[in-house]
Parts: sequence; structure tokens; C-alpha cells
Amino acid sequence: MNEAEDGTSAMPDRTPEGIDPRLAAVDAALDRDDSDIGTEAIELVFASDGFEAVAARVERARGATRFKGRQLAGVAAGDLARTSGRLTPGIYAALRKEGLGGVADTAIRDALTFIPFRQLSWWLRWTLVRLTVLEGIEGRWLRAVETARDAWRSRSGRPKPPDRQ
Repeated sequence: MNEAEDGTSAMPDRTPEGIDPRLAAVDAALDRDDSDIGTEAIELVFASDGFEAVAARVERARGATRFKGRQLAGVAAGDLARTSGRLTPGIYAALRKEGLGGVADTAIRDALTFIPFRQLSWWLRWTLVRLTVLEGIEGRWLRAVETARDAWRSRSGRPKPPDRQ
């Protein structure tokens, strides 16, 4: 079974004489399941210009067995969205699998912030709309609670607390 059949992304060819040493360092960390793979992936995002090569390694790091590695690979995915304004379908799939509230939360929010809406996957488009509506509802709820609290305080004769700024 080749990589295309099992759903993983194809890694760029690794030739000892032609590979960037930063890419080789990340490949080696991935091969030995190093605990610092997330940190290596973050450094690679900021140090390398080749989107495809970096994205393939970030995607592979997202599948690390160690929690800290997966968590920092999520940060690397968010940094990739910030620096390039795009992600690969494999990274989108990994973010969707993790979902909001997990280790991919900041990466998802970075993708929603830095990738143009029309370039987002359908799931992320739906997530952006859902979060916008929920934040609007939450804001209205908080304003209603504040108004009710102020009304109760004014009727009970208690002074209104000073504004916190």
C-alpha cells in the first residue's frame, strides 16, 4: 500500500545532498518520535520558504504519538496559516478531527483569522459562522444579565460597583 492509498500525504523526496538541513532535522525527529517534534515543526514554519515541504512535515507531526508533540504541531499549523495564509487538505482534516476545545483549538482559530473565507474548507466555514452566531448570542446574554443586575441594585438601594477599565 502506498502513501496515497492510506490517506497520508506524500513527503517530498529526501536526498542527502539536496535537502535543507532544517527539513532533515524535522524528518529525523519524526522518524524517532522525538518529544521535541512540535518545537522543531514550529521552527521550520518560520525558517523555511517551501510551503509544500513544510506543510507535509507539519501534517505528519500532527499525528505524533506524544500529546505535547501533537499540541505543538497544532501551534505549528496555526503559525503556517498565519505565515502563508493557507493550509493543506490533510491539515484541515487533522484540525477537523481534533475539533475546537482540544489541542487544535488555537490552530483552528488562527486558520479562521488568517485564511480568506473562500479558501477555507466547508467545515471551517461552518465553524466560523457558528462561532460568530454564538458569540453574538453570548454578548446579548451578558448585556441582558448586566442590565438586570443594575436594575436589581438600583431597586435595592445598593450602590452600583465602579466600572472596571
